Amino acid sequence: MKSSSIRLRAVAAGLLSGVLLCLATPYNNMYLAATPLGGGHFPLAPFVLLVCMTVFVASLARLTRSKPLFTGAELLTAWMLCVVVSGVAYTGLMRTFLINITALEHFASPGNRWAETLAPLMPQAWAVGDTAAVELLYNGLPGGRGLGWLQVLEAVPWKAWTAPLAAWGSFIALCVLVMVCTVNIFSRQWIVNERMNFPLLRLPYLMEESFQEGRVGRFFSDRFLLLGVAIPVLLHTLNGLSLYLPTVPQVPTVLLAGPYFAKTGLFSGFAKLKLYFIPAYIGFAFLTSRQISLSFWMFFIMGGLLTGALSMVGLQVPQSALGVTFGPTLTLPEETQMIGAYGVFFLFIVWLARHHLLEVLRDAFGRGSSQPKESEWISARTSFWGFALGGAGLTAWCAWFGMPLAQTVILLGIFLVVLVVATRVICQGGLAYFTLTAAPLDGLLAVFGSGFLGGASLLMAAVIQKVQFLDLRESLMPSLVHASKVGENITRKRLYFLGICVVLGVGIVAAFVAMLVLCHKVGMRDMQVEWETASVLRVYEDVQKLLEAPAGRNNWILAFAAVGAAVMLGLVLCFQRFYWWPLHPVGYLTMYSSSMRILWFSFFLGWLCNQVTLRYGGVELFNRVRMFFIGLILGDFLMGGVFAGVGLWMGQSYQVLPS
Repeated sequence: MKSSSIRLRAVAAGLLSGVLLCLATPYNNMYLAATPLGGGHFPLAPFVLLVCMTVFVASLARLTRSKPLFTGAELLTAWMLCVVVSGVAYTGLMRTFLINITALEHFASPGNRWAETLAPLMPQAWAVGDTAAVELLYNGLPGGRGLGWLQVLEAVPWKAWTAPLAAWGSFIALCVLVMVCTVNIFSRQWIVNERMNFPLLRLPYLMEESFQEGRVGRFFSDRFLLLGVAIPVLLHTLNGLSLYLPTVPQVPTVLLAGPYFAKTGLFSGFAKLKLYFIPAYIGFAFLTSRQISLSFWMFFIMGGLLTGALSMVGLQVPQSALGVTFGPTLTLPEETQMIGAYGVFFLFIVWLARHHLLEVLRDAFGRGSSQPKESEWISARTSFWGFALGGAGLTAWCAWFGMPLAQTVILLGIFLVVLVVATRVICQGGLAYFTLTAAPLDGLLAVFGSGFLGGASLLMAAVIQKVQFLDLRESLMPSLVHASKVGENITRKRLYFLGICVVLGVGIVAAFVAMLVLCHKVGMRDMQVEWETASVLRVYEDVQKLLEAPAGRNNWILAFAAVGAAVMLGLVLCFQRFYWWPLHPVGYLTMYSSSMRILWFSFFLGWLCNQVTLRYGGVELFNRVRMFFIGLILGDFLMGGVFAGVGLWMGQSYQVLPS
């Protein structure tokens, strides 16, 4: 898109919609268990709002024969501000946060002995420290369901929550500062120098280009697009009606392929294989570069074959060899290849950016320009010193609560490595849904053993990881990179950047308030938090196991991590040296991700359609057929919006997209 300015109204619209989303998300997602409003890295509610605003503004301008209220760049700005803050109220922060900081006080019992083993190690400022306040959180206020929202807001025991919210609020603010500065440091390298593809932004860009050129009607009436929209509309209409009216037949969207494979032998790794048909993700896969989409599904298949091959040659390592791990989906020792692969790929990212990073250092120490360049919000000098200040602040925060300096620096460094690599995978690969395989702490424990951190530091590290660095399905950093790309052609970057900072600050506060008020009104016991509770309790249980039986270096994990590092190094070298090399290294990083178990078939279909279209129809046919796959995305998300509204009305919602 061409360079353009934005007005304050665009920032205000994005701020208002983002804050309202943060207020509504806990009730919608965690009480009603309805279609997530802000799930993933292409969140539902902001996109539906973008489509509605685009159609409304274009229609109003045409009817009144006046200038549109917003330009295309302004609509993208409002959308992106809403996207940036959309994850905060759910998996990006609040989904497990309150359970995480109150688990020791609420779930301690004579059976688990947490009061004797874990509670003394937890910093007092991290916990509520008021048993009555914690019980109100889980049980709700007496008669709370009959009270109005403002009455509940007044009845919340805010005094008990002041200390933990202040402590954790400062930590979250420092994390946001580091992420913003990190993204600003890498943005020009990724967006301008490497010209990285952003598949998740293709549809919003095309839609706003049509708006700016005055052809919104032609865009939405394109016959290929309408055909694509029709498929998810018919599919979800039938399946949605089937939920509410059981007599309506249901169209299966998940096929169990595992029973067709033997449980032993080469194909034993596919014993639980499923084929998910998700129109939107097929569309994203079509828009992703063929090399990356090929790599995603190809490496997933290779991972299953590797499991079978290891069992055939007698090297099937038992799950017990993993020891105690914190990975959200880690089940097999061979999956720890990702620990080494992440490290090597991070070095590859730094090596690609070596000239740019040297320029950043020159700017930071006063020998270069102090003005923002291209896609940067602020100057390289400001972002460098902001990163240094934020990193020092996080180090001091951990040290203040008792974590040794050396361990703190190493731990925070590992967190940063994982975040940067995951961000690159999500943004370059067009993954609207992504999960880690191994946790950052798994790599640290495998190399140094649990004794490296010690009792209190181990508990603190596990809690910190769970708060911000483990559940990356709605991580902030990928959204910030997307925001940097959207802001590339905006001339008033200071206003844009100010909008991002304000919406994050206000949105985080709104999410905290909304979650606390909801819990005190209905009680966390009566909310849909089974997974959230189980995942938090597992973290504390694993810490207790390591305290009772400290573990040294895990040779199995180290061996597979070394294999992962070697494989990634080979992939990187082949990718750089051979233009004909078909596989992209980012595909290897998702080989064992639980997200790829859902998305691999969609990427296979998207890659196959992309390959056939370009091979037999060329660019001209590709540009026409592309609208069909854009229609798949548009239809899927619009139906998600429809059923989100139906769920709010009916109290029961049909899930359009995976959560």
